[in-house]
Amino acid sequence: MIVRTLGEISGTDRETNAETWVSRRLLLKADGMGFSLHDTILYAGTTTKMEYQNHLEAVYCIEGKGRLKDLSNDQEFAIEPGTMYALSGNEHHILIAEEQLRMICVFNPPIVGPETHDENGVYPLLE
Repeated sequence: MIVRTLGEISGTDRETNAETWVSRRLLLKADGMGFSLHDTILYAGTTTKMEYQNHLEAVYCIEGKGRLKDLSNDQEFAIEPGTMYALSGNEHHILIAEEQLRMICVFNPPIVGPETHDENGVYPLLE
């Protein structure tokens, strides 16, 4: 059984920071669950471009307000608490945080730990 709290992750190598977000990685590949689980904050007033070419991701909003834009077809979706979206086709997208967003994210295959977006918004596939 694995039990962790955000408090014990804060300031460790399980917390990854970028210009527009901070990701607290509750489960990683080494935990052996077959997926990774993240509690992520996107800072208010920021825009983050992403395209997970190597991972599928499901995201559940638990706090804040924003917009999700699918760059493949220009569709836009409101994001607020209770909204889930799944990037089932590795969609190139932009997440706009009108207010601070807190998201619970699941990645498959699981993230190893230090991944952050490259210049194209892609996480590398680490072993």
